[in-house]
Amino acid sequence: MGARTSATARQKRLGIEVRRMRTSAGMSAESAAGLLGVDRGTISHIESGVRAVSPERVRTLACNCECPDAEYVEALVNMAAGGRRGWWERYRGSLPQGMLDIAELEAHAVRMRAAYSMHIPGLLQTSDHAMAVFRVVIPQLPDHEVALRLAHRVERQQVLEGNDATPFVAVVHEAALRMQFGGRHVAKAQLHHVLEKSEQENVTVLVIPFTAGAFPGAGQTVLYAEGPVAQLDTVQIDSSHGPDFLHADAQLSKYRAHLDWMERIALSSAASRDFIREIANDL
Repeated sequence: MGARTSATARQKRLGIEVRRMRTSAGMSAESAAGLLGVDRGTISHIESGVRAVSPERVRTLACNCECPDAEYVEALVNMAAGGRRGWWERYRGSLPQGMLDIAELEAHAVRMRAAYSMHIPGLLQTSDHAMAVFRVVIPQLPDHEVALRLAHRVERQQVLEGNDATPFVAVVHEAALRMQFGGRHVAKAQLHHVLEKSEQENVTVLVIPFTAGAFPGAGQTVLYAEGPVAQLDTVQIDSSHGPDFLHADAQLSKYRAHLDWMERIALSSAASRDFIREIANDL
């Protein structure tokens, strides 16, 4: 299988984990190449994510690296196996790679936790609210680009639906609830939509009111996506240049602590619904 022209965030992550397994065992790239029957350049391409690695080769490498964590190895094997193309691939060549990477991350997460200070979570946005958000980016998007992003966002939200719906905990600051993207009527409908979604068994919405005071990471949007094993957890951070994906142990620990803190100071799920309902009734 030839090298890819570019790699997705998930493909890069598999390559990083393969390299981590190899270097943790003290195995050189040359030794790994000899073990797998490939050249040194192929190992470099595998570890950068631009070349696929077969599940069999992942197992061979794990065995010879004496990796003791069977669940971790199996999770890497499943990543290497890939499977059918995700729905987000229909947007390749039309939308930025980062948007597709977010959809793929959400699709493979076993549980998600998120924190939003100024925006309603994308997975809980109405079409009208999302449209208003896409209308205020710089540079301004033409109508067909807005339509593509809106269609992509609606499809992303399917991860919260159906028999295999992903558990999702969203911590939302009062500021985000009071932002009137699209005007008063759109904002009111958006709040009622959040209330409706929060009644789903797999969706928890927790509100941090202004009166809760300060908390770490204030103003930052954070998505913590739990993988099939803890080593494959990923944090996604929004930025003006696109999403950043973090997975170093110290980074994961830091953002888990951030979310733990925010969940502790937030209102309970029931009190949060009452709080959202009050804001909606005032609109």
